[in-house]
Amino acid sequence: MKIRLYPYFFRQALINIRNNRLVHVIGMSTMVVSMLIFGTFLLLFVNLDSWIQGWGHSLSMSVYLQDGISEVRRDHIASVIRNLPAAEIERFVSKDGALRNLKNALGAQARLLESLSDNPLPASFEVVFKHVEGQEIDPRKIKTELEDLEGVEEVQYSEEWLKRFEGVMNMLRLLGFIIGGLLCMGVVFIVTNTIKLTIYSRKDEIEILKLVGATNWFVKTPFLLEGIIQGILSGVLALLILYTGHLFLSTKKIHFLGLAVLDFIFLPSGYVFSIFLLTVALGLVGSFVAVGRFFDV
Repeated sequence: MKIRLYPYFFRQALINIRNNRLVHVIGMSTMVVSMLIFGTFLLLFVNLDSWIQGWGHSLSMSVYLQDGISEVRRDHIASVIRNLPAAEIERFVSKDGALRNLKNALGAQARLLESLSDNPLPASFEVVFKHVEGQEIDPRKIKTELEDLEGVEEVQYSEEWLKRFEGVMNMLRLLGFIIGGLLCMGVVFIVTNTIKLTIYSRKDEIEILKLVGATNWFVKTPFLLEGIIQGILSGVLALLILYTGHLFLSTKKIHFLGLAVLDFIFLPSGYVFSIFLLTVALGLVGSFVAVGRFFDV
């Protein structure tokens, strides 16, 4: 097909979009919403994975104390912790402090705790290990040693949580593939029906073009360009809205039990480019499906 014909095809695609703008606006809006759902899931997944990986690779421990422990025993435990290699007590959380942190984390749902007659949460030492490079630190051995101390109820460290979350992250990945697949099928269906309506509106014109000798591809190309244009605009709009939402969230920090645990980052450039290419590809596939039902290749 001659290159000089492409300005005509592009102009004809824009005329088709203008003449059927309501249908295209509805179709594009649905595509944008679909890509926003998928993009939002991807954004949350990337941030959660980044937080978990960062937390897991910087060793930290929570040393939970038994109820009723004396101040002398508590000080002894603190002394043992400080003598550990590279260990530093970041803070001590009392039972009341742990309950306050939980209420702050629950927000409006904190009223559910008002029915508690006793505070079930233990006091704890929050321990971090700094400058661990070049030092042999065995978290499992440290955990065992601390749990053998009188007054220590339990010890949990970040790598344990990382292993627990790995299964959850794998399930989220599978869920993401399922959601993405369903949304992609929905987008193809939307584009297909949008282009179908455009073809129906130009049915008489198409018949005339074929009678005067126009090839199938000469008639098809503007419709294929419609799908591509629809995909480009939908992808750009979805990414702009997603980035605006990220800018809003990046001014805040998500807190869990009183600790800032997650700063929001935007999708890596590779993800952004992939979402954009995906919307363009879906627009083109939807157009191919639509024209394939009305023309013989």
